[in-house]
Amino acid sequence: MRHPYELYAGLRYTRAKRRNHFISFISLASMLGIAIGVTALITVLSVMNGFERELRTRILGMASHATISGFDGGLADWQGVSAIAARNPDIAGLAPYIEGEGMVRVGQELSGTLLRGVLPDQENAVSDIGRHVVAGSLESLEAGRFNIVLGFELATALGATVGDKVDLMIPQASVTPAGVMPRFRRFTVSGVFRVGMYEFDRGLVVVHLADAQALLRMDDTVTGVRLKLNDMFEAPRVARELAGELPGMFYVNDWTRSHSNFFRAVRTEKMVMFIILSLIVGVAAFNIVSTLVMVVQDKQADIAIMRTLGATPRSVMAIFMVQGAIIGIVGTLLGVAGGVALALNVESLVPLLERLMGQQFLSPDVYYISDLPSELKSTDVVRIAGLSLALGLLSTLYPAWRASRVQPAEALRYE
Repeated sequence: MRHPYELYAGLRYTRAKRRNHFISFISLASMLGIAIGVTALITVLSVMNGFERELRTRILGMASHATISGFDGGLADWQGVSAIAARNPDIAGLAPYIEGEGMVRVGQELSGTLLRGVLPDQENAVSDIGRHVVAGSLESLEAGRFNIVLGFELATALGATVGDKVDLMIPQASVTPAGVMPRFRRFTVSGVFRVGMYEFDRGLVVVHLADAQALLRMDDTVTGVRLKLNDMFEAPRVARELAGELPGMFYVNDWTRSHSNFFRAVRTEKMVMFIILSLIVGVAAFNIVSTLVMVVQDKQADIAIMRTLGATPRSVMAIFMVQGAIIGIVGTLLGVAGGVALALNVESLVPLLERLMGQQFLSPDVYYISDLPSELKSTDVVRIAGLSLALGLLSTLYPAWRASRVQPAEALRYE
C-alpha cells in the first residue's frame, strides 16, 4: 500500500519549528493577510448587496414592476387591459395611473414636480406609498375634492402642511378673455409621504385619478396600468408574455429596463470593489512565494537527501506545494469564518461602534439610509473562497519548481 509521503512531509515542514524565525513570521503574516483580505471582501460585498436590496426595495416600492401603456400616450380601455393582465398568475396586483409634469406653488415658492393620478383603494396593491404617509392619509384623496399628497422634501421646501392650499399648474394653456393662461387648479394638502428616496420625496405629488383626468382633460383615458408581480425578477418574462397576449398595440415595460442605468451602475461598482479588494488577497498570496523561496533555500540539504533516497523532482515539488497550500487553506478558512460572522452582525455592530465613539457614521441629515444594511450571499462566499484558494495554490508553483531543480551534489558540497 502506497502512502502519500509528499503530504506527510509537507505537513511535517509546516508544523516544524524552523531555524529561521523570520520565515515563520512571514508565513504567519501571509496567512493573516489572506484571512484579512477574504474577511474584507465578504463584508464589503455583503454591505453592497444590502445597499442594492434597500435601494431596489425603495425604488420599486414607489415605481412599479411593470407597466402597460398605449402607443399614443393614453390608454382608453384600461379596464379591459386590466382584466386580461389579471389572468396572469404571476401578477399580484394592478392599478391604473396618470402621469404628467407640473409645478406646485405656495405663495412665492415654486417647484417643478411629477404629477401622478391614482385610485387610492387600488394603489396600495402596487406601491408602498400608503405605508410611508407621515401626515394625513392616502385615502383622503377623493374624486372631485381636489386633495393632494406631497412628498416630505417638497412640502418642506414649500412650507406646506396638511390643510394648506397649493396651486398645481400644468404645461397646458387655456384661452381666456384675458389671453392665453397656464392651466392650474388649487388643491388642498391632505397628506405628506416620506419614502427615503430624494427623487420621490422632492419631486412627486399624488392626486386622485379623476382629479388628474379633469385637470389634464383626459376624459376617461389614463396613462397606463401599473403591475406588481409575485417575483420582481420575473418581470422581463412576464412583460413579454403580456405583450403577446394583449390585443392591439400596447407598450409593456418592466423595471429592469426603466431603471437599467441605475442598477447597472450598482453592479459595476460591486465588480470594481471586488477587483480592488482582491488585490489584498493577491498581495498576501504573493507573500507565500517569498516564504517558500526562503524555505527552499533553508532546506537545501533535506531536499538533497530526499533526492538521493529516490525522491523524484515531482515528489519534491508536491511537498512544497502542500506546505504553501496549507497556508492558503488555513488563511481562507479563517477569512471565510470572520467574513461571514462580520457580515451577519454588521447591522448590530455598527450601532455599537457609534455609541462607543459617540459619532454617527451615516447621518440621517445627509444619507437617506442611516443604518448599514447587509445581505450575505453564498455565491459571493464561494467565489471569494475559490479565488483565495486559487491564488494561494498558484503562488506555490514557482518555489516548488525551484525545489525540484535542486541538485543533490551541489547542495551537499559544503555540508
